[in-house]
Amino acid sequence: QVQLVESGGGSVEAGGSLRLSCTTSPLRYSHYYVGWFRQAPGKEREGVATIYTGGYDDGHTFYADSVKGRFTISRDNAENKLYLQMNSLKPEDTAMYFCATTAGHLPMTAIEALGAGVYHYWGQGTQVTVSS
Repeated sequence: QVQLVESGGGSVEAGGSLRLSCTTSPLRYSHYYVGWFRQAPGKEREGVATIYTGGYDDGHTFYADSVKGRFTISRDNAENKLYLQMNSLKPEDTAMYFCATTAGHLPMTAIEALGAGVYHYWGQGTQVTVSS
């Protein structure tokens, strides 16, 4: 069973920064995505950023348009960690943030890779609140 645990959430003023971390159990797949999603009250879960491990597309990332240029996803596979550096935060970034993995998966398009339905394992989430 794959386990993921998020940390690093909190409250920050608009324009501020936060760094989220996700610690996973060892991912014993040759090809997979690990990504960040968020869900605000009353809204659907949306993909924020994801990164691929394996083969020619190793390290390839996708970002939601709403966070491009502000958020950066990174990973440390040796330490089983995933990060999300969030800068220039806005009140609309307020949400519960989750990390998730697809388990084994071949490369996908951005729309596919940022879709929650292809991710099989999820963490419990960490809350991010941005005040204006």
